[in-house]
Amino acid sequence: MSRELIVSKIENGTVIDHIPAGRALAVLRVLGITGKEGVRVALVMNVESGKLGRKDIVKIEGRELTPEEVNIISAVAPTATINIIRNFEVVKKFKVSPPEVIKGRFRCKNPTCITNAPREPVEPTFYLVRREPPLFICAYCGRYHELSDLL
Repeated sequence: MSRELIVSKIENGTVIDHIPAGRALAVLRVLGITGKEGVRVALVMNVESGKLGRKDIVKIEGRELTPEEVNIISAVAPTATINIIRNFEVVKKFKVSPPEVIKGRFRCKNPTCITNAPREPVEPTFYLVRREPPLFICAYCGRYHELSDLL
């Protein structure tokens, strides 16, 4: 039996490669992709990788990720590479890096933070204070969060 992986090419869209094994679903979650958007999504999990040993791959047809979305992926997949595809060709390639500011994507882990109060219309905001390993601070309560804490 052949050990070849068969996943069709996409004409236009985004390929997220080098996702640590088992984290592809978390990548979809941080991007807000539920499957109800009407775009074709291919998900390959636990395939062999020379770089990581095992990896996941996500292909999103018909959607190019914004720079903000690219960097928010670093929260769950710090080794990911993003390939923007147009006419079946890679036109841009990025490595993810933690964003300087994260707004409205995650909840603060401090239960008494004003962003967690049910009647306060405050958008959770986190600022990057250290790049390696990434560390963020809540703009409202001052609590420090690692990327993994924000998930």
